[in-house]
Amino acid sequence: MTTKFSAKFALALAAFLAIAAFSYGQVGTDVKHAADDTGKATKTAAKDTGKTTEKAADKTGDATKTAAKDTGHATKVAAKDTGKATEKAADKTADATKTAGEDTGKGVAKGAKVVGKGVKKGAEKTADAAK
Repeated sequence: MTTKFSAKFALALAAFLAIAAFSYGQVGTDVKHAADDTGKATKTAAKDTGKTTEKAADKTGDATKTAAKDTGHATKVAAKDTGKATEKAADKTADATKTAGEDTGKGVAKGAKVVGKGVKKGAEKTADAAK
């Protein structure tokens, strides 16, 4: 009986070990499949991320180009306005300078007349004193 029991035990042990080996083999296969699926999903996600990033970069580039164009236009308009304002200010300065020159000329003429009269009177007094 011991031999029969030992043979049955050995057979049961061998069957158990075979099932265990099959189970471990199946787990390995399942893990490999899961890893393959994960790899495929990662590759797809990377492609999608790349496409999305590229689209976002294109939109950013377009927005930057539009902003630069708008800024250039605004700068051009501001430059024109500044030029016009500078021209008006130069005209006003020229007018004011002309008026000041005329006023100065009138003042100098009046002053010269007054000085001339004073010189004349001084000369007459000198002439009278010399007689």
